[in-house]
Amino acid sequence: MAEVRYCGTGRRKTSIARVWLCEGEGKISINDKTVESYFPREAWRIRALEGLKLTQTMGKFDVFVDVSGGGLTGQSDAVRHGLARALLHVSDSFRKTLKSAGLLTRDPRMVESKKYGKRKARRGQQFSKR
Repeated sequence: MAEVRYCGTGRRKTSIARVWLCEGEGKISINDKTVESYFPREAWRIRALEGLKLTQTMGKFDVFVDVSGGGLTGQSDAVRHGLARALLHVSDSFRKTLKSAGLLTRDPRMVESKKYGKRKARRGQQFSKR
């Protein structure tokens, strides 16, 4: 009998995370590394695994994550979003908990594009009186 896998895709800024959940003993692998080695800061780890903690499924699933793009903060938020979406496939009863915590909402904020004639998106050139 084939094992059941639940999949979810999460996005934040320019990061994309594909998250797979399998029933198991709670192993978590991000890009073939442990969580501690991939996210060295504890804040990133807490944020990424928030969905498992809220639904009290921390040791029940093996989590496999493939994440790319952006920095580690954006990647941890993308993992958080993807994990919440994957947990919805496990059980619909998690929806209320995840939705009230704001884990199912994709953060729409992106970097503003640079404008021509400006140094950055809004920063103009320095004014010189003389």
